[in-house]
Amino acid sequence: MNKTYSKQCKSSAWLLVGLLLLAGPLLAQADDAPPSSRGIGQGIAWQSLSRDEQALLAPFAERWDQLPPGRQQSLRKGIKRWAEMTPEQRARVKQRFARWRELPADKRQKLRRRFAQFMALPPAERQRLRERFRQFRRLPPERREALRARWQQLSPAQRRAVIERRQIRRQIRREIRREIRRQR
Repeated sequence: MNKTYSKQCKSSAWLLVGLLLLAGPLLAQADDAPPSSRGIGQGIAWQSLSRDEQALLAPFAERWDQLPPGRQQSLRKGIKRWAEMTPEQRARVKQRFARWRELPADKRQKLRRRFAQFMALPPAERQRLRERFRQFRRLPPERREALRARWQQLSPAQRRAVIERRQIRRQIRREIRREIRRQR
């Protein structure tokens, strides 16, 4: 193996390890399948990993057997996802990870909490929020900026009022749909 390839593997491995350490627990939470169907509980022997997997997971080699089976599986799943990414996707991931590392610790912690709150929502609510975000992203940049500026100008009390009104409207729509279904 030449030195350049070895250096690239090592730097990719460390980047991937960082990403997995960051996203591994979040990926494990994100999986909506029950633990029994994910195979958690079955450890993975280091020797059963392919050479490529072992190379990318090398930072974990010495303590691999002490890792919980679920952690081993999420690391292996992350390796497989990384291998399936296009070079453009990998570049985006590297860029995002670099931005993540530059964030102050308190901001990263806040983002982790918000992600955990998002993952605690029912699947239908998460899907609704994802769709709303997609709609927002499709808006022209000027419109998105205007909406952001308007939101930032609101006081915390006004923001809460906006959120409460949205929740009330959503609840009313649900009740109307239920009533319509009941009448059918």
